[in-house]
Order: sequence, then structure tokens, then C-alpha cells
Amino acid sequence: MRSGLFGYLFAMWILILVGSGIVVTILGPISISGFGELNWIIGSSIKAIVAIILVVLWILILSKLKNWIFRKDITS
Repeated sequence: MRSGLFGYLFAMWILILVGSGIVVTILGPISISGFGELNWIIGSSIKAIVAIILVVLWILILSKLKNWIFRKDITS
């Protein structure tokens, strides 16, 4: 049971580091041009949508991992 919890926490930290790396290196430099004064609104909207998608994806991954770890611990 204890190793499953540590594995879950390790996976959670790895996802946090990967997600922050994606946001900083890929999403940060994105800039939109050609829309006049709406450039920053459109750019920020794209960044926000991608960040929300990443958060939902990370939650789904952690949920599946949690179910797999604790199902394995219960049957053991």
C-alpha cells in the first residue's frame, strides 16, 4: 500500500513538472498577430484553452493511475 502511494505521488510530481515545462516552453512564446487590438485577447484565449485541456488531461491520467494502484493493492 505504501509503495503505491509513493508511486502515485511521484507520478503526480512528474506530471506537474512536464505540464509546467510545456506551458513555459511551448505556450509562453505563442503570439498572435494580424487581428489588431485583439491580438492579446486571442493569444491569451488560446493559451488558457490549452492550459485547461492539460489540466483535465492530467486529472484523467491521475484518476486512472489511482484506480490502477488501489485496485492492485486491494486484490493483493
